[in-house]
Amino acid sequence: MSSDGVLAGQSAIVTAGASGIGRAIAECLIAAGAAVHICDVSYEHLNTAKTSVSGLTGSLADVSKPAEVEQLFDDALAQMGGLDILVNNAGIGGPRAEVADIAYDEWDQTIAVNLNGMFYCIKNAASKMVEQKSGCIINISTASVRTGLPMRTAYVTAKQGVMGLTQNLARELGPSNIRCNAILPGLIDNERGRSIVSNYARENKTSTEKAEADFLKYISMKSWINPSEIGDTVVFLASNAGRHISGQFLAVDGNFEWEA
Repeated sequence: MSSDGVLAGQSAIVTAGASGIGRAIAECLIAAGAAVHICDVSYEHLNTAKTSVSGLTGSLADVSKPAEVEQLFDDALAQMGGLDILVNNAGIGGPRAEVADIAYDEWDQTIAVNLNGMFYCIKNAASKMVEQKSGCIINISTASVRTGLPMRTAYVTAKQGVMGLTQNLARELGPSNIRCNAILPGLIDNERGRSIVSNYARENKTSTEKAEADFLKYISMKSWINPSEIGDTVVFLASNAGRHISGQFLAVDGNFEWEA
């Protein structure tokens, strides 16, 4: 299915949209005809994205801070005049440690960004969407919620919370014609994904090639995922073709069987 124009006239907010998966999502939405407003915590990345992507607008905002989220929505509505699509992409990796060694503040920050931030954004989007009796909310989770990932308990716990948030809001908001789904990305072929493999290689005193093989052997299709594949999935869910898809957890991961 061609995505050209399928979202014409729609308006979208993408959190952490200046780089990585978020940037790919924003670009795919714009290519599909949507007006897009992003936020990011990095002024440098935000400025680069706004300069590089025609028509893209954005705000400097940390989604873990309610006041900054409220300002983000004020900015976005002033720029676009409406809101049809919310993509909650912002997230951090959190601490890599055994549970007994996780610092309290690192746990709190991971939950604040990865889960609370989604709630803050949805809270600000919901009244607008309920009023217009339409809307699409897409939350970015992770394939790791299905496999588990030792040493990453804060991250996986927050992303499991995203799953519950998604499912419950699909039921609560469905009568207002608002759908809510989660996308579970796999091993993403970008700078962050490649650094995860490199760090694994260093920690295990092995080559990058061997580390990559260790990751891919637990993926049925032996595949990295291009960030644009997540963007394409967002476009599909937000389009008319996805108008009755809600409460679903859609993995774009080549089928993660397990994780090294």
